[in-house]
Amino acid sequence: MNKYIIVISLFLQANYYAQISFDEYFTDGALRIDYFHTGNDTLEIYSIDELYAEPFWAGSKINLSDSFNYGKYKFVVKDEKSGTEIFSRTYSTLFSEWLTTEESGYTTKSFSETVVLPFPKNKVIVEFFSRDKKNILNKKFEYKIDPANYFIRRDRPLTFPSVKILENGIPSEKVDVVLIPDGYTKADSIKFLKDCERFSKYLFGSSPFKENKDRFNIYAVLAWSEESGTDIPAQNIWKNTIANSSFYTFDVDRYLMIYDNKTLRHLASNAPYDQIYVLVNTSKYGGGSIYNHYSVCVSDNPNSEYIFVHEFGHGFASLGDEYYTSEVAYSEFYPLDVEPLDPNLTTLVDFESKWKDLIQEGVPIPTPNSIDYQNKTGVFEGGGYSAKGVFRPAYDCTMKSISIDNFCPVCKRAIQQMIDFYTK
Repeated sequence: MNKYIIVISLFLQANYYAQISFDEYFTDGALRIDYFHTGNDTLEIYSIDELYAEPFWAGSKINLSDSFNYGKYKFVVKDEKSGTEIFSRTYSTLFSEWLTTEESGYTTKSFSETVVLPFPKNKVIVEFFSRDKKNILNKKFEYKIDPANYFIRRDRPLTFPSVKILENGIPSEKVDVVLIPDGYTKADSIKFLKDCERFSKYLFGSSPFKENKDRFNIYAVLAWSEESGTDIPAQNIWKNTIANSSFYTFDVDRYLMIYDNKTLRHLASNAPYDQIYVLVNTSKYGGGSIYNHYSVCVSDNPNSEYIFVHEFGHGFASLGDEYYTSEVAYSEFYPLDVEPLDPNLTTLVDFESKWKDLIQEGVPIPTPNSIDYQNKTGVFEGGGYSAKGVFRPAYDCTMKSISIDNFCPVCKRAIQQMIDFYTK
């Protein structure tokens, strides 16, 4: 009986969301909400910064409500008059990662963050949710918005031309990726365009992206830096670059990220986008990515292809890292008494919600890390920066080791589901 109740509930939920008409509630363009996320390991505050009316809405006009239970945060948009939920998305941020570092235990910081929604026709209420230690979403803040408010900025602080690297159709029916250059001077402009072509080939060299190439658009913003390269604080190297990227995020040498979220969003607004990807003009190994936030990759490292695709797995499909031996800044990133949000990691607290349906009969759970199961989907101990208590679905995978075109079946399914969400 319970199974029938679940099926009926899902049907009614799907039918409800199908009734939300984009044209009834939204118009062309996007509304960008910049806000500050302030806190420490015991304090959390949301505060509004600025609102921008932007020219492009690249997201689906059909799938308006998020169907994934990913990310540390969620925002929900409600029509103020009727109370109807008309839009939602889940996401994570640099702030959510910082909260797992030791520093959050003895100081307070503010991070600039952004959410983007289709531009509403009528007054709306935007609700912000954060997860607690049990990964339950709790409402933390709400903000009422009148789309006619003259304080919604219509200017474009950083206007640059963009070019199409790959075009397959209208943005609302494709996955739209915008490539942002950092540390490329005007003299590096030809190099950047060639790098964009090269990295596009990298993405579509791996399954399941290669099978879905016709469902992607890729744009490049032509915005140049004053200097080539990027910041490397530990070496006292500081570069004047357009997006202000920097190595040593959270004091990890290879972690290359951007604290200047506002500038990054100004740059991205020059093209339609679902995903922001920053290419940094350096050969030093590094990169980073956060789900539905942004991704970063270096341009000229021998492992750039692996980094680019691996990081896109994080940013696009919320895939977790499956390695557990490399240095990270996090302290207990995945508590062992809670099921991870990432689709490719489990603590076995709620394995039914993960990839149990993909395990063949006879494969033991947990699965031995032995050659006998190298080509089997299983439950292998070690993942999420922990050698014990966190499990991954494959002996090896692009989310575990430096390997190309090596996503395991669980990661492939998660990526395919996200492609379908954006394009169907």
